[in-house]
Amino acid sequence: MEVFNAIGRRKAAVARVYLSAGKGNITVNNRKMEDYFPVLQLQYIVKQPFLTLDKLGEYDVKANLDGGGIKGQAEALRLGISRALLKVDPDYRASLKPMGFLTRDPRVVERKKPGQKKARKKFQFSKR
Repeated sequence: MEVFNAIGRRKAAVARVYLSAGKGNITVNNRKMEDYFPVLQLQYIVKQPFLTLDKLGEYDVKANLDGGGIKGQAEALRLGISRALLKVDPDYRASLKPMGFLTRDPRVVERKKPGQKKARKKFQFSKR
């Protein structure tokens, strides 16, 4: 029973994923996925690669998540699972690539600049 590992990132979140043949158990930080992601939409995001390939229930996933928020962590986990599935069978690329599951989303928070309120918002200008 071989274990395939991959890393997924999104914003500040990092997911280290370990994929092995099994019954479809998804464990996140030693907790069940349903406990870690109580929102159904986030659970769906995590399962998307399996649903696309009709492989739900064939692999066990053990993931360590760190950093970021709950949505970023879910999307990082989706990328990690997709990359691990590619290591299982490179032919899965044809199904996963068009769905965008193999693309690392590069959007991150823009830094705050000095002399400004936020990244782009300025203090109110007063002429006199």
